[in-house]
Amino acid sequence: MNTDYFFKLDGPLDSGPTERQMRIANLSGFQDLVRHLGADPRAILERHDIDPQSTRDPDHYVDCKSVVDVFEYCSTLFNHPLFGLQLAQAQEADVYGCVTALCRAAASVRESVAGFIDYLPVVHSPVSIMELVEGSETAELRWYVRADLGSNNQANYQAAMLNLKLLRLIGGKAFRPSYVNLAVDARQRDIFEIENKLGCRFHKTTADNAIAFPVTLLDQPVASSSRLLFTLLGGYLDRVKAASRTSIADRVQDYIRGALPSGNCSIERCAAKLGMSVRTLQANLSQSGLKFCDILERQRIELARNYLGQDQLSLDDVAANLGYSEQSSFGRAFKRWTGTTPLLYRQGMAASRGLSAQEH
Repeated sequence: MNTDYFFKLDGPLDSGPTERQMRIANLSGFQDLVRHLGADPRAILERHDIDPQSTRDPDHYVDCKSVVDVFEYCSTLFNHPLFGLQLAQAQEADVYGCVTALCRAAASVRESVAGFIDYLPVVHSPVSIMELVEGSETAELRWYVRADLGSNNQANYQAAMLNLKLLRLIGGKAFRPSYVNLAVDARQRDIFEIENKLGCRFHKTTADNAIAFPVTLLDQPVASSSRLLFTLLGGYLDRVKAASRTSIADRVQDYIRGALPSGNCSIERCAAKLGMSVRTLQANLSQSGLKFCDILERQRIELARNYLGQDQLSLDDVAANLGYSEQSSFGRAFKRWTGTTPLLYRQGMAASRGLSAQEH
């Protein structure tokens, strides 16, 4: 039996983004804003090959270039040079998902920023590269993308506001940005509004994006610190980062593992989650000689054996964790897989553990 568990799991609880994908959480509030500005958000999203329904789940993945192009299109459509900034004003730092939770649980601002830098590319957007540069008096959180996404003024505005919100969340009242540098083509007449929204001086640049703040802030404690949560979540994200599960088969396995307990595990939902059509997903799996239904069954078999070894889980619990609404359905499937019933399998495992203990 595989013993390399993620806290009693066989791997990540969810699939991760590929090199040019990001969590669709960056589009939270987008449809409301576009409707407020007088346009149809569904038509705009579909124009850029984004399924409007997918925006309901912040953990879906979408092509980075599509998001960047949507923002630039809206900026032109509405004659709104600060569209990305306005969108981010209506969003929260929770756009970054579990990375935000990790940052809030850190002991200090320094530890929080380090976690943000390490794990944002792992579970939110692999094209995002961040670094912390410390000077004698000022520190800068810098970021850029390692892909050619074309004109991305609006995405840079959004990132600046969201990163500021995260820093304010962890730094509390002590956080005061010194300035913001952004690689955007800002008009001179917009500078005052930009500085007003960001709450500090603004400089447009041709390369780096950065938020500067007093270096002493890095040693400030985080009010929401939780050592237990930070250790558990940080340990899990470390394993996800080290695993580097980027193949289609790996990502499907990770999706199935996380989706089974919901009872809504399907190839349609998996394809939507991974940002592709069902036909494309099937074709990609077929190239490796795989089918979704076969991966699903193998995951169920592996997880069933794991769960049956955990005495605190009832057979009803095991069935539910594997996506079965009834224990009887699970029992029939398990007997087909192994030739025995879940109860007899569990009893056999207990007997084996007892013999092993006696030998030692």
